[in-house]
Amino acid sequence: MRLFIAEKPSMAREISKCLPENKNIQKRNGYFIQGDDVVTWVVGHVLHQAEPGDYDEKYIRWRPQDLPIVPKEWKLLVTDSSRQQFETVKELIGKADIIVNAGDPDREGQLLVDEVLHFVGNTKPVQRILLNALDEKSIYSALDDLRDNNDFYNLYQSALARARADWLIGMNLSRAYTLSERYKGNKVTLPIGRVKTPTLALVVRRERELESFKPVDYFTVKVQYEHPNGLFWATWQPNDEQPGLDSDGRLTNKDVAEKMVERFKSTPQGMIKTVTKSKKKDLQRLPLSLSSLQVLAGKAYSYDPQRVLEIAQKLYERKLTTYPRSDCEYLPPNQYGDRVVILQNLSRSKDAKLEQWAEEADQSITSRAWNEKKITAHHAIIPTTVYCDVSTLSEGERNIYFLVSQAYIAQFYGEHVYEQTKIVVEQEQEELVANGRVVIEEGWKALYKRQKSNGTGKTTDDDVDLTDESGAESVKGKEAIEEADHLPAVKKNDGVVYMDSSMEAKQTKPPSRFTPSTLLQAMKEIHKFVKNEDLKKQLKAVSGIGTEATRANIIDELISRGFMKTSGKKQVLSPTDTGYLLVDALPEELLYPDETAIWEERLSLMSEGEDTLDSFLSDQVRFLQHLIDKLQFNSLGNRDQMMPNIVRTVTAQKGKSPLQSLDPKIVESLRTCPQCGKGKLLEKSGKFGDFYGCSEFPNCRYTERKEESSSSRVDNLEVTSKEYKCPRCEPGYFVKQEQRGRTIWVCSNRSQCRTQCADIDGVPSLYKQ
Repeated sequence: MRLFIAEKPSMAREISKCLPENKNIQKRNGYFIQGDDVVTWVVGHVLHQAEPGDYDEKYIRWRPQDLPIVPKEWKLLVTDSSRQQFETVKELIGKADIIVNAGDPDREGQLLVDEVLHFVGNTKPVQRILLNALDEKSIYSALDDLRDNNDFYNLYQSALARARADWLIGMNLSRAYTLSERYKGNKVTLPIGRVKTPTLALVVRRERELESFKPVDYFTVKVQYEHPNGLFWATWQPNDEQPGLDSDGRLTNKDVAEKMVERFKSTPQGMIKTVTKSKKKDLQRLPLSLSSLQVLAGKAYSYDPQRVLEIAQKLYERKLTTYPRSDCEYLPPNQYGDRVVILQNLSRSKDAKLEQWAEEADQSITSRAWNEKKITAHHAIIPTTVYCDVSTLSEGERNIYFLVSQAYIAQFYGEHVYEQTKIVVEQEQEELVANGRVVIEEGWKALYKRQKSNGTGKTTDDDVDLTDESGAESVKGKEAIEEADHLPAVKKNDGVVYMDSSMEAKQTKPPSRFTPSTLLQAMKEIHKFVKNEDLKKQLKAVSGIGTEATRANIIDELISRGFMKTSGKKQVLSPTDTGYLLVDALPEELLYPDETAIWEERLSLMSEGEDTLDSFLSDQVRFLQHLIDKLQFNSLGNRDQMMPNIVRTVTAQKGKSPLQSLDPKIVESLRTCPQCGKGKLLEKSGKFGDFYGCSEFPNCRYTERKEESSSSRVDNLEVTSKEYKCPRCEPGYFVKQEQRGRTIWVCSNRSQCRTQCADIDGVPSLYKQ
């Protein structure tokens, strides 16, 4: 018997339809039978990492002396909700002669099936099928190209390393920094994530840049010249020694600008100093990966990344587009022949634009996208050979299918060709520049006329540029010189005459807030945000932090857990007070993406066999120990007495009261429930935040709200004493504040630092020995 283990039932069903003897498919509880083949599925992670308390009961309590917690032998447990399916898969593995790993063609898909095989101790031979699409042609092709699963061992090791590193960081540092903050008097729980934390820090830093941003007024001078062949405008380019310039080369002195206009007007003769013409080409934009699709859909339709992934998954399951979680933007040359059928289908898709573009496509063109060397486990997202009548799709499906198809059709249009002209005019020993661009061949950009969402989910011509493949925001230094559509034919040493001038008052603009789409792009292009300049080039080739499959979930989780929020039609992101508190409690090693990006690079190397699991995890443990040592728990004396105990009912073992796992002295110090008189009030977390609940739940359902967090923002603090300098930042000093009848000490430098601690006998707790 040959056993296929797919990642989900829909994939299992499609595989079973394409197996030999594809008659009389028998559906059983948890699998399909097709002749001598059986196809089952694992429903995502049927196994999950054990909690610290599963390794040793002492870890149920959060204590600094137990950190770092590093399992000697890693444990996986069967997920309760998937237990029945797991037992089915386990039984089928025992009966099989050969097994085929049919997980999704990426790192996580490899792990999902391989971890089950390792968990049950499988010794049967295992093959691997790579499915980038669920249409019959793709499945038949993949079935004819089964690989040895051992060829993907390094990919499995990489996925395992990622999972274990996330566990080490999350379990240990969440405890460490929560305990540290609680000692300072902050009753908070800080969840630390290897990717989530630096992602949140990007949003917090951007918000603080906006808070501290001060607009700068500056001026530009333009002159209109007359030449025998026509008029044109040129912009004055002040030299570096020009008085009135700021450090970025902008003219901030209005008087200088006005005097320069008068100089040009009083001596109107000028001369063409240089003329430069160059013919340039923009190659066809590449087909779409998940990230580029998410960014594009965010720009065109204001869709958040998670929604895009969900829609792309539906299209994939309907066999209309290929595998959605792809990080690749290239196509295998052996699929070049499919262009005939795909373009023919699009030419009758019942979408006017797609039909026209497909009809006019030049099928003889081979763009840069067809590159075997750029293909990993999967290729770019493209339409399949299955015909799609777009009128049968939902609005969201139509829009995403449109973007995927548009990028595919663009491969069969020519390069965008234009002539760029630069004219430098010399007048009064000053230089003025005019730039012009003349399109020679529109090429593929004919498909990407500037578009914007009109609020109905459809697009109209104007405003939003969709031709930029990166989707990243551009950051300008000096003011860019506008390009004219046409410049007159001139040559060097030609004379020109001043005709008119303008002095424009401008103002520098603050950086834009992130949206879910642009934050996702920032995660992918994380090299732009690293603190260590030496790492920028090294990390440019890395695929950022997170994966194509997880980035949207990470952003979604940060929002749903209340660390940042969205507002407005464009869903701009801003941090909450909880988000500020989390970021301010952590060291730079966790806030900047340098370390995480390097880890992603190492995971990539591991998937290629150039790094090892043991080496990687050993480095993670050293990193953990370094951060825990910096918190200086050993200097706190009797830590069991000084560090507040973290009590969560979710950590209690089944059938036991949560009080049974606590030190009796701790239990004595807890408040008695005012309703039942028997239980103790424990800190709990709910969908509306932290609260206190009775330990006798569910027999007693008493709860009460926690008093408002002391993390509330306090701005414009007046420093009345410089006795207690803030230990985290340079310019700040601790200032005493009263909040809801409680005395706390907060840093005066609130725009940059949110450090705070409790008051002990009139002294900040951090200074109390």
